Amino acid sequence: MKPVKLATALATALLLALPMSAFAQDAEEEESSPFSATFAVTTDYVFRGVSQTDNGPAFQAGATYSAPFGLYAGAWASNVDFGEGGPDFEVDYFVGWNKDLSDSWNLDLGVNRYTYEGASDGYGDIDYNEYIAKVTWSGPVTVGGILAYADDYSNTGAEETYAGLTASYDIGDSGFSLGATTGYTSIDAGSDGRADFYDGSITLSKGFGPATATLGYYDTFGSDASELRRGSDIYKPGVVFTIAVAVP
Repeated sequence: MKPVKLATALATALLLALPMSAFAQDAEEEESSPFSATFAVTTDYVFRGVSQTDNGPAFQAGATYSAPFGLYAGAWASNVDFGEGGPDFEVDYFVGWNKDLSDSWNLDLGVNRYTYEGASDGYGDIDYNEYIAKVTWSGPVTVGGILAYADDYSNTGAEETYAGLTASYDIGDSGFSLGATTGYTSIDAGSDGRADFYDGSITLSKGFGPATATLGYYDTFGSDASELRRGSDIYKPGVVFTIAVAVP
């Protein structure tokens, strides 16, 4: 999940899913399954403020296995559009450890492997790893922070660092939730230069059973954002509508 054209910026992107459940024998409790899955359709695949589908729609799916002691692993996929000759699909593989530190605090440490399929022979290999740490505080407002680092961004030798904040608020029993994010991407290509910009979003979500509909406004700004916008539409602001379903 990244702007490939910048290398020449969730979540996000570990996926969120509701666990399957089964009735425990001789008990009225539900027992969580270690497997979960999500399916989504969106008008634009935006990652850290940047369109990954050239402002076009995307179909996405993912699955996760979560062990009782906090380890998890999974995969996630989406169509992408990075221009002529570029890949058609992104497939991410991830592994990590998630731990509740208290009733309010959660820590998540993981590694994402971003891979891209369907590019022409001359396009080149742009697969890379990113190391991610997230901390979340759950209260009247849920607040999270993320720090991510890639030592070989897009297989170019550049170093990428991303720092971000998220916040969400459930509006009573209405089923609606307000969300906001902001983040800062820094890509250092050494003698080949660097690029830095901020991203932000405001979203409104509504749950419908296992489905969630989200309407969001996304943008990039500050530092090199204006220059990047002149070179490509993928950095420009936009409104995105997404429907995600957790199975079952």
